[in-house]
Amino acid sequence: MNRSIEISRKVSLAYRKACRPLCKELGLPQTAFDILMFLGNNPAYKTASDIVEIRHIKANLVSVNVDRLVQDGYLVRNQVRGDRRKTELACTDKAQPVIEKGRQLQDTFFERLFADMDEESRRAFAAAMQRIEEKLDAILEADE
Repeated sequence: MNRSIEISRKVSLAYRKACRPLCKELGLPQTAFDILMFLGNNPAYKTASDIVEIRHIKANLVSVNVDRLVQDGYLVRNQVRGDRRKTELACTDKAQPVIEKGRQLQDTFFERLFADMDEESRRAFAAAMQRIEEKLDAILEADE
């Protein structure tokens, strides 16, 4: 089996390229857009630490971009009751059209990736990815 890491790098580069026109239109840097999309698509994750851990964006970049998104009205910070040190981030109404455009962009991006695949191949790919994720979860749980 080919153990190349090129596929993940190419997916990332192609996605960033696909995002460039929308980011320019919105006047948002890619990292700010990524943060909004992460929070909009993953409501279980609400903190800057979640963004750093899950999205692997450097903490200083998260901090700078969250500050900008708050200042521009796309995010609000909410103090967690009972823990004054913890702050949750929430997307505002102003962020919703950006997130919707981002979701459309993501849908189009994935449609382009799978454009020449028949439905059976798509289902097989999805099933294989699901099985790989289950195996990864088992490996991670076994190491705890």
